[in-house]
Amino acid sequence: MRRGKLFHLQLAFTLAVCTFLIVPVILSVLAGVTVNYFQGLSSGLTLRWLGEVWALYSETIFLSLLIAVVCLAVNLMIGVPAAYVLARKGGRLARALEEIIVLPIAIPGLAIALALIVTYGGFRDFRTGWSFILVGHVLYTLPFMVRSVLAVLHSVNFRELEESAASLGASFVQRFRDVILPNVKPGILAGSLMTFTLSIGEFNLTWMLHTPVTKTLPVGLADSYASMRLEVASAYTLIFFVMIVPLLIAMQAMSRRR
Repeated sequence: MRRGKLFHLQLAFTLAVCTFLIVPVILSVLAGVTVNYFQGLSSGLTLRWLGEVWALYSETIFLSLLIAVVCLAVNLMIGVPAAYVLARKGGRLARALEEIIVLPIAIPGLAIALALIVTYGGFRDFRTGWSFILVGHVLYTLPFMVRSVLAVLHSVNFRELEESAASLGASFVQRFRDVILPNVKPGILAGSLMTFTLSIGEFNLTWMLHTPVTKTLPVGLADSYASMRLEVASAYTLIFFVMIVPLLIAMQAMSRRR
């Protein structure tokens, strides 16, 4: 089958856009392993900048991973049951509650952070700990988990499945564990992917909530670009890619298998 000029124009446009987006990433990564960015690769390759990033910012990396994992766990514990209840009840009240849950998406991250500071800033131990950032991340990412699970629940006739299991003597816990959860796994995996990636890369809200001892990976990355050599900041970007990209690929592979 011969392809027309329109196809080749679309292909060329797509490749041009991909090149426009990927080339800066490649140049940033290369800057993190060159001796001198302004001299280019001719100055030689080095791992010095990666070592400096690890020495200066390793705590921000581990803290970001910790917050993202705990945020995902909290979203699973709250979001999945909440989506089930909303889908089960239906009606105007359920729709109103769904809109309230989704509301943080429409509010700027800085506004959410400011509201948290105004409300809970007086609790000093809470304000200076990483759990304060966790609360903000949960508020920001919970709608994505709820919406993902709700979409799957609305696409399957889970009420009939539940009634069939109940007629066979299954308790509520057994029905939820053995009927509902297996049927909503695609939604859970999609919500988990969005929750984890949004949490680990969130900057606006985190920048407002963090303290000098609770810097996360994006905040540390911004700090390195503002105060360190370009090579150090680029090395930090390289570490970010090395950490995040394999996780995203693994989670997307799990989602496709499901």
